[in-house]
Amino acid sequence: MQIILPESCEQALLERFLKAEAMALWTVQSAQAQQIHDAPPYVLPFLRRHEQDEAAHLEEFERRLAAPPRKRHQLPRVPRQWPALAVHLLGYEALGLEFAKLLAQVQPDLGAILEDELIHVGFFEKEVAQLLLSGGSPAREARQSARAWWRRLPRTVDRYLEGASLAPYRCDLRDGILVAIGGRFTMVGLFDPDEVPAGAW
Repeated sequence: MQIILPESCEQALLERFLKAEAMALWTVQSAQAQQIHDAPPYVLPFLRRHEQDEAAHLEEFERRLAAPPRKRHQLPRVPRQWPALAVHLLGYEALGLEFAKLLAQVQPDLGAILEDELIHVGFFEKEVAQLLLSGGSPAREARQSARAWWRRLPRTVDRYLEGASLAPYRCDLRDGILVAIGGRFTMVGLFDPDEVPAGAW
């Protein structure tokens, strides 16, 4: 079920997407700053382009909100092993995509950013699918990482949905985001079709 949000939610959605884009940028920067084990050679060039996209998005939202540039003195920690890192990046990109869809309702001129998010999610979906197809330890590590990331997701979503303007829609939005990401993880093969790991709700 699609949730239609009114224009009164526009400011809150802009603020949350600014937060999401800042975290995405820092995560990609952190991934590039370390030695990623067993990543295909085309991953780093993609991450560099990804960083440029996220930086441009961040500047756009800072401009719209008249917000000062966001800075972080210490980058977030991310996995070094490619199977775990690929799942980590897929998860946060999928979360950003769900907020981009909501934002596009009240800001239709941001369709290009939604398209970028779809490209990012598609890249990591393909990479995770290849890891699962390869079997063995990469597939096991990817599935273990997915379950660990999934356990943290509800609290992350709750933080993103704080704010008075989103209060009337919070429960439906929360359930919709969790269902969408759980479905995406199932579709790519991280979860069994009849199983969504306990703890999401």
